[in-house]
Amino acid sequence: MSDLNQPEKTPAARAGADEPAMFGTKPPAGAGIPMVAWAVAALVVVLVVVGMIMAGRGKGRATPTNSVQRLAPYAGSLPLSQLAMSESTSISGGKSTFVDGHIKNTGTATVTGITVQVLFGNLEGSAPTIDTLPLTLIRTRQPYIDTQSVASSPLKPGDEREFRLIFESIPQNWNMEMPEVRVVGVETK
Repeated sequence: MSDLNQPEKTPAARAGADEPAMFGTKPPAGAGIPMVAWAVAALVVVLVVVGMIMAGRGKGRATPTNSVQRLAPYAGSLPLSQLAMSESTSISGGKSTFVDGHIKNTGTATVTGITVQVLFGNLEGSAPTIDTLPLTLIRTRQPYIDTQSVASSPLKPGDEREFRLIFESIPQNWNMEMPEVRVVGVETK
Protein backbone atom coordinates (compact mmCIF):
# COMPACT_ATOMS: atom_id res chain seq x y z
CA MET A 1 0.00 0.00 0.00
CA SER A 2 1.16 3.48 -0.60
CA ASP A 3 1.61 6.25 1.93
CA LEU A 4 -1.06 8.31 0.21
CA ASN A 5 -3.90 6.25 1.61
CA GLN A 6 -2.76 6.43 5.22
CA PRO A 7 -3.80 9.32 7.42
CA GLU A 8 -1.15 11.86 8.31
CA LYS A 9 0.58 11.12 11.62
CA THR A 10 0.32 13.51 14.51
CA PRO A 11 3.49 15.04 16.01
CA ALA A 12 3.24 12.61 18.94
CA ALA A 13 2.95 9.64 16.57
CA ARG A 14 5.90 10.89 14.54
CA ALA A 15 8.00 11.01 17.73
CA GLY A 16 7.29 7.35 18.32
CA ALA A 17 4.56 7.69 20.94
CA ASP A 18 1.90 5.02 20.79
CA GLU A 19 -0.65 6.79 23.02
CA PRO A 20 -2.51 10.02 22.49
CA ALA A 21 -0.98 13.23 23.96
CA MET A 22 -3.87 13.51 26.39
CA PHE A 23 -2.69 10.36 28.14
CA GLY A 24 0.98 11.35 28.15
CA THR A 25 3.33 10.90 31.06
CA LYS A 26 2.54 12.56 34.36
CA PRO A 27 4.78 15.27 35.71
CA PRO A 28 6.97 14.06 38.55
CA ALA A 29 5.33 14.01 42.00
CA GLY A 30 6.04 17.11 44.10
CA ALA A 31 6.33 19.36 41.06
CA GLY A 32 3.96 21.89 42.64
CA ILE A 33 5.02 25.34 43.79
CA PRO A 34 8.74 25.38 44.63
CA MET A 35 9.84 26.01 48.22
CA VAL A 36 11.61 29.20 47.15
CA ALA A 37 8.26 30.67 46.07
CA TRP A 38 6.71 29.81 49.45
CA ALA A 39 9.66 31.39 51.27
CA VAL A 40 9.38 34.59 49.21
CA ALA A 41 5.61 34.77 49.84
CA ALA A 42 6.12 34.31 53.60
CA LEU A 43 8.79 37.02 53.63
CA VAL A 44 6.45 39.43 51.83
CA VAL A 45 3.66 38.76 54.36
CA VAL A 46 6.03 39.33 57.29
CA LEU A 47 7.28 42.60 55.78
CA VAL A 48 3.71 43.85 55.21
CA VAL A 49 2.70 43.06 58.82
CA VAL A 50 5.82 44.75 60.23
CA GLY A 51 5.19 47.79 58.01
CA MET A 52 1.59 48.08 59.25
CA ILE A 53 2.69 47.85 62.87
CA MET A 54 5.37 50.50 62.40
CA ALA A 55 2.97 52.83 60.54
CA GLY A 56 0.36 52.51 63.30
CA ARG A 57 2.79 53.45 66.06
CA GLY A 58 3.23 57.06 65.00
CA LYS A 59 -0.42 57.98 64.41
CA GLY A 60 -2.05 60.29 66.89
CA ARG A 61 0.92 60.43 69.24
CA ALA A 62 2.27 63.90 68.79
CA THR A 63 2.44 64.20 72.58
CA PRO A 64 2.56 61.37 75.09
CA THR A 65 -0.83 60.49 76.57
CA ASN A 66 0.59 59.04 79.78
CA SER A 67 1.81 62.40 81.08
CA VAL A 68 -0.14 65.47 82.08
CA GLN A 69 -0.33 67.86 79.15
CA ARG A 70 -0.61 71.63 79.24
CA LEU A 71 -4.06 73.16 78.92
CA ALA A 72 -5.00 74.30 75.43
CA PRO A 73 -4.79 78.09 74.96
CA TYR A 74 -8.55 78.22 74.28
CA ALA A 75 -9.38 76.02 77.33
CA GLY A 76 -10.23 79.08 79.46
CA SER A 77 -13.09 79.80 77.04
CA LEU A 78 -14.57 76.31 77.49
CA PRO A 79 -15.58 75.97 81.14
CA LEU A 80 -16.76 72.51 82.21
CA SER A 81 -19.45 72.29 84.90
CA GLN A 82 -22.07 69.97 86.43
CA LEU A 83 -19.75 66.94 86.31
CA ALA A 84 -21.43 63.67 87.32
CA MET A 85 -20.40 60.02 87.11
CA SER A 86 -22.45 56.92 86.39
CA GLU A 87 -21.89 53.28 85.50
CA SER A 88 -23.55 50.75 83.23
CA THR A 89 -23.16 46.99 83.05
CA SER A 90 -23.83 45.15 79.80
CA ILE A 91 -25.51 41.78 79.45
CA SER A 92 -22.12 40.23 78.67
CA GLY A 93 -20.75 41.48 82.00
CA GLY A 94 -18.72 44.42 80.70
CA LYS A 95 -18.79 47.64 82.68
CA SER A 96 -18.69 51.20 81.33
CA THR A 97 -18.10 54.32 83.40
CA PHE A 98 -19.41 57.70 82.24
CA VAL A 99 -18.50 61.25 83.12
CA ASP A 100 -21.27 63.61 82.05
CA GLY A 101 -21.14 67.37 82.23
CA HIS A 102 -21.90 70.71 80.71
CA ILE A 103 -19.65 72.81 78.45
CA LYS A 104 -20.06 76.40 77.29
CA ASN A 105 -18.12 78.28 74.62
CA THR A 106 -17.47 81.71 76.16
CA GLY A 107 -14.89 82.65 73.50
CA THR A 108 -15.13 84.21 70.06
CA ALA A 109 -14.25 81.20 67.86
CA THR A 110 -16.39 78.28 66.66
CA VAL A 111 -15.04 75.05 68.19
CA THR A 112 -14.92 71.97 65.93
CA GLY A 113 -12.97 69.58 68.14
CA ILE A 114 -12.06 69.13 71.81
CA THR A 115 -9.57 66.72 73.35
CA VAL A 116 -9.60 66.18 77.11
CA GLN A 117 -7.34 64.48 79.60
CA VAL A 118 -8.99 62.71 82.50
CA LEU A 119 -6.85 62.12 85.59
CA PHE A 120 -8.00 59.31 87.88
CA GLY A 121 -6.53 59.64 91.37
CA ASN A 122 -5.58 56.50 93.28
CA LEU A 123 -5.58 55.14 96.81
CA GLU A 124 -1.77 55.12 97.09
CA GLY A 125 -1.41 58.84 96.40
CA SER A 126 0.99 58.15 93.51
CA ALA A 127 0.76 59.58 90.00
CA PRO A 128 -2.77 59.45 88.57
CA THR A 129 -3.88 57.23 85.72
CA ILE A 130 -4.38 59.43 82.66
CA ASP A 131 -6.78 58.90 79.75
CA THR A 132 -6.73 61.24 76.75
CA LEU A 133 -9.82 61.17 74.53
CA PRO A 134 -12.08 63.31 72.37
CA LEU A 135 -14.99 65.02 74.11
CA THR A 136 -18.36 63.91 72.66
CA LEU A 137 -21.57 65.89 72.86
CA ILE A 138 -24.90 64.35 73.88
CA ARG A 139 -27.19 64.44 70.86
CA THR A 140 -30.30 62.74 72.27
CA ARG A 141 -31.40 61.26 75.58
CA GLN A 142 -34.41 59.22 74.42
CA PRO A 143 -34.75 56.27 73.99
CA TYR A 144 -31.08 56.11 75.06
CA ILE A 145 -28.20 58.55 75.29
CA ASP A 146 -26.58 59.03 71.90
CA THR A 147 -23.39 61.05 71.42
CA GLN A 148 -21.69 62.75 68.50
CA SER A 149 -18.36 64.41 67.84
CA VAL A 150 -17.93 68.15 68.29
CA ALA A 151 -17.11 68.32 64.56
CA SER A 152 -20.62 67.04 63.79
CA SER A 153 -22.18 69.89 65.78
CA PRO A 154 -19.62 72.69 66.31
CA LEU A 155 -19.87 74.94 69.37
CA LYS A 156 -20.43 78.50 68.22
CA PRO A 157 -19.62 81.41 70.54
CA GLY A 158 -22.19 81.39 73.38
CA ASP A 159 -23.33 77.78 72.73
CA GLU A 160 -23.86 75.44 75.70
CA ARG A 161 -24.09 71.65 75.45
CA GLU A 162 -24.06 68.52 77.56
CA PHE A 163 -21.19 66.07 77.01
CA ARG A 164 -20.31 62.48 77.86
CA LEU A 165 -16.95 60.77 78.28
CA ILE A 166 -17.03 56.96 78.13
CA PHE A 167 -14.48 54.67 79.82
CA GLU A 168 -14.50 50.92 79.24
CA SER A 169 -11.95 50.32 81.97
CA ILE A 170 -10.76 52.38 84.90
CA PRO A 171 -7.85 51.68 87.23
CA GLN A 172 -8.36 49.06 89.95
CA ASN A 173 -6.80 51.36 92.54
CA TRP A 174 -8.98 54.37 91.63
CA ASN A 175 -9.89 56.39 94.75
CA MET A 176 -13.59 56.63 93.68
CA GLU A 177 -13.46 60.45 93.58
CA MET A 178 -14.48 62.56 90.58
CA PRO A 179 -11.52 62.56 88.19
CA GLU A 180 -10.00 65.82 87.01
CA VAL A 181 -11.08 66.68 83.45
CA ARG A 182 -8.73 69.04 81.54
CA VAL A 183 -9.15 70.51 78.04
CA VAL A 184 -5.79 69.89 76.35
CA GLY A 185 -6.71 70.26 72.69
CA VAL A 186 -9.11 72.57 70.87
CA GLU A 187 -9.76 72.87 67.14
CA THR A 188 -11.44 76.08 65.96
CA LYS A 189 -12.50 77.65 62.70
